[in-house]
Amino acid sequence: MPDAALSAGCESAVPRTSWLWSAVGTLPRPFMRLLIVVLVALVVALQYRLWVGAGSLADLHGLQQEIAGQRQDLDRLRMRNQELQAEVEDLRTGEAALEERARGELGMIKPGEAFIQVIERPKVEAAVPTK
Repeated sequence: MPDAALSAGCESAVPRTSWLWSAVGTLPRPFMRLLIVVLVALVVALQYRLWVGAGSLADLHGLQQEIAGQRQDLDRLRMRNQELQAEVEDLRTGEAALEERARGELGMIKPGEAFIQVIERPKVEAAVPTK
């Protein structure tokens, strides 16, 4: 008797008393095959969307790369803004920066100074004789 109970317990891990098992067990074979095909197709469709479709892992990776690039641009622009802000403050408060700007960009000179401009001759490259 114990052997019969043991062999009966090894037939299935799911008890046949559940309503789902009894409903699935009574379905005809062609319908079961169709159900399996539909479920496999559903799994394949979900996997396709995960790996390739819109909102996929590839899209996520691309967006992360784009965000990293935008952050680098933002950091570069912040540094530039800080430099410009420092230059503006220097021009507002210091005369040395203002004088340097006037001399360099506008070519202004102080009274009593002489302006000398050096113009270099363009270099003439040696002509290669052609035969």
